[in-house]
Amino acid sequence: MVMPGAAAAAAHRDSGAAIERKARLRLWIRLLRASRFIEGVTRERFKALFNMTLPRFDVMAALYRKPDGMLMSEIARFLIVSNGNVTGIVDRLVSEGFVARSQRNGDRRTSFITLTRRGRTAFAAMAEAHEHWIDELLGGVSARDADQLSAKLKSFRSEWEGEA
Repeated sequence: MVMPGAAAAAAHRDSGAAIERKARLRLWIRLLRASRFIEGVTRERFKALFNMTLPRFDVMAALYRKPDGMLMSEIARFLIVSNGNVTGIVDRLVSEGFVARSQRNGDRRTSFITLTRRGRTAFAAMAEAHEHWIDELLGGVSARDADQLSAKLKSFRSEWEGEA
């Protein structure tokens, strides 16, 4: 026999869980919308001002952080994309003179990628513009709020990061 008080408590718990699920769903939708909006604006601006795509900028950013260069597989892991995706992007960057490709220890199966001098100069200009665009788009967020949200998202990410 279920006691009325126990049934009410269970219903209340279920209701509370549903409210929490809905709040998390709304948060995800807001994060997704914000991310898509910012990404769309930056894509348009990169194309218009630098004739650059966001994926090519991302590869250059990864290489900028590693001045000694990276293997193609490292770039793919860093950007969470396939090696095939990175190959096409790197091919384009090589043809534009932004990156150089070499074999690692003479092994033709592994490509080592570095930014060229031209690539470093171009990336520095793009990164500065990108920083200003993001500052403009997130101008309503205080530095304190940005730091707190970043810390929360970082801790959240660490909870599920290894599950994929």
